[in-house]
Amino acid sequence: MQQNEFEALVVSLCDTTDLPQALELLKSCQDEEVAQAALSLSGQFALAEVDGEQRVYHVTNQVDDEGNEQEYVEHIMNVGDDTIKFVAWFFESMFEVKQKLTYQTAGKTYKQPKRS
Repeated sequence: MQQNEFEALVVSLCDTTDLPQALELLKSCQDEEVAQAALSLSGQFALAEVDGEQRVYHVTNQVDDEGNEQEYVEHIMNVGDDTIKFVAWFFESMFEVKQKLTYQTAGKTYKQPKRS
């Protein structure tokens, strides 16, 4: 994917209103790698209420070193958050593009998550 194509895709993804809409746009992307990566994520998201917030999680099952299947859960964003959070997560987890670069491409300010 050319840089200008990446920029156009990120901007159009940021115009979507929520994660499902952004994921559908990614699935229909002309870049086959991006479309396949988005398709591979289908059915891997879950909603949960935590501390009064509706949170979106990426949920996968993987086999650990002992051969036992483990469920892994990663907080992606909260319902109502700007979709840039999902877009940056997608490109980092699928294509190793730094989140800061995706935010810059979208013309948004990246804030480093606080360590707990």
